[in-house]
Amino acid sequence: MPRLQYGQTTIEWQFQPDAGLKHHYVTVERGQPVLLRGPWVDEPEQEALVRQRARWIRERLALVNQPQVEDAIVTGSRLRYCGRSYFTEVLHLPALSVPRLAFTASRFVVECPWGPSLATGQVALLLEGFYRERAEEKLPPRVRHWERETGLKAAGARIRTFQSRWASCDAGNMLQFHPKVMELAASVQDYIIVHELCHTVEKSHTKAFWSLVARFMPDWRRQHEMLERAGFGGAA
Repeated sequence: MPRLQYGQTTIEWQFQPDAGLKHHYVTVERGQPVLLRGPWVDEPEQEALVRQRARWIRERLALVNQPQVEDAIVTGSRLRYCGRSYFTEVLHLPALSVPRLAFTASRFVVECPWGPSLATGQVALLLEGFYRERAEEKLPPRVRHWERETGLKAAGARIRTFQSRWASCDAGNMLQFHPKVMELAASVQDYIIVHELCHTVEKSHTKAFWSLVARFMPDWRRQHEMLERAGFGGAA
């Protein structure tokens, strides 16, 4: 596997030719080599493309490969929803067979049959279920709102779990959103929706695509930066 040295960071990459793309794109995932996708180029050109993005790749590698600590969620922990972090209360309810999570508009309440704490991995599963319910309720109306605002039309909106991106627009113009979109501020959610609606007419991230995004959302760069800082993935 090819590699290059950027300061103290060794960057290994895998090239995936894709004749359907006009430009080259880089994906960074935890524990995986950097993925370079796009039109066929030989290895020296691949290295040049990776080196151009080396600073960003180094920052993303440091972010996604941070040690994962299995801390427990207890009363006083905070969970995120719609761009804010909320106080979380953990209640020990021995009569329950499985833990439950609820949101009361000002705090999260986790009901646990085993004690006054719950492992973060278990809470993450509960939280994804909560995000999915809210996404199914709130995102389709926002898509319809932005269809009216932009004049663009999608085939529909679905909630789907991706490995490392927030949303996508497939070949049939069906918009698909990761449940974790509900973790983000409403303005960033709207940016993701506009981004994907623009893909109904411009499938690649061309100059024309970004011009279209800017026409409907002049402050898209600010929302895009907030999305990058969220540290999960990108809109595609």
